[in-house]
Amino acid sequence: MNAYTPLAIPPAALDELRARDDAGRPPVPYTAGTDDAHPDCVGSPLRCCLREGADGDRVALVSYAPLRRWAAATGVDPGAYDEVGPVFVHADACTRPASPGHPFTRPGAQRLLRRYDARGHILGGTRLELPLDADPSEALDAALDAAFADARVALVHVRAVEYGCFLFEVRRP
Repeated sequence: MNAYTPLAIPPAALDELRARDDAGRPPVPYTAGTDDAHPDCVGSPLRCCLREGADGDRVALVSYAPLRRWAAATGVDPGAYDEVGPVFVHADACTRPASPGHPFTRPGAQRLLRRYDARGHILGGTRLELPLDADPSEALDAALDAAFADARVALVHVRAVEYGCFLFEVRRP
């Protein structure tokens, strides 16, 4: 089993998203737990620091295009596989992920591991329910091992099945 590094949204991309998101809109920050605009954000995954949101966090829900940004950095065109979706981030600079382990591994949570090739084209996906009776990180590592067993896979996006949203990226080790 390989050790995989979950990648948060890069700092330069966060600076851009905090000014204008990938759908062209300025963010509308609010305070988690005290603002009725997004009462569900407490406990939501923050993609900037890969931890769950807490009461009092100053956050913003922004549109993010992770594959588009990866493709631009690597000089490829993902074509129709480019998509934009909502993610929670801190409204201001925050600490980078401190833990090397997998974030958002609540037992019983359902994840989708979407595989992409070096052109940014989708190669398929695998649904994974994080186990209740075993280490969820080990199950995620095993699923990533299976994904990267295909030599064509350049990166994997881990998504929440419940909402379909992007959680984090893993690149070929």
